[in-house]
Amino acid sequence: MKEKCERSFDVVFGIDMETDIGSFTSSYEGVKHGTPRLLEIMKKHDIEATYFWTGHAAENNSDMVKKVRDAGHETGCHGLVHETLGDPLFPLPNNWPVFPFEVEGRIKEADRIVKKISGVKPKSFRCPRLWGSTKVLSVLEKLGYKADASLPMFYYRKMFMPYHPSIKDWTGRGKMKIVEIPNFCDLTMKSNDPYNRDRDQWPLFRTKSAKALMGKINSFIKYVTAKGERPVLCFYFHPWEFHEMPQGAIDYGEARVIPQKFITKNCGAFACAEFDKLCNILKNKRARFITCRELAGEY
Repeated sequence: MKEKCERSFDVVFGIDMETDIGSFTSSYEGVKHGTPRLLEIMKKHDIEATYFWTGHAAENNSDMVKKVRDAGHETGCHGLVHETLGDPLFPLPNNWPVFPFEVEGRIKEADRIVKKISGVKPKSFRCPRLWGSTKVLSVLEKLGYKADASLPMFYYRKMFMPYHPSIKDWTGRGKMKIVEIPNFCDLTMKSNDPYNRDRDQWPLFRTKSAKALMGKINSFIKYVTAKGERPVLCFYFHPWEFHEMPQGAIDYGEARVIPQKFITKNCGAFACAEFDKLCNILKNKRARFITCRELAGEY
């Protein structure tokens, strides 16, 4: 096991390789310019992460796919075009979920593309927006995936450790071979959001600071440790957060998209500096950094 006995908790860095600002643009400036910054910081701290590529992102950034792979990081899959494959958790404009009969075909095609570009068969998956489903997990099981890192703990809140999900309900424990790795949140705070999104980790490191995010991290570690378990902190970041993003309205001719300010706040240099600080703090707390596939192999 990867230094497990010497470290008190595990950290999984999941990087979602997608279009800039999620589904609000069709550009890849973050993948092109933010990814090298991420790789540099991770090399500095000797951290291996899991990079989840959409099929479209991989096809349009093949050199970067190989650069990430050659830097020693895990190559995972993130769907085909950042579509909603699973159960939508809250309303988003112009964002209809795909039909259930489409799910398997889309994941298969994404898997094929990522494998073709990277030369690696992906074994870890993450649904766009963390919107997973029982249907998605059944497809991943069928395709031989070892890990899924889609479950948003802030919304479901009942599973706080990696687990083998039920074939009938992906949010509960069962006998599937695949391991579900929940994305951590603060489970003890009082929420003021109808969807409990203020419990979540993202994007506090850049909207406020690494120190502010450590408040949620320490709360989660304390909560899990009190239950006699080893904490697993699964994070999600995006390459576009590490490159300056447009502020205000994004004009598409027939319409303009205006993301909420927090979506693009402090993207670029500030985010890079705070991510560097976060890595340093976690290392000093004796975190064990591990990829999704490696972690799944221990459960």
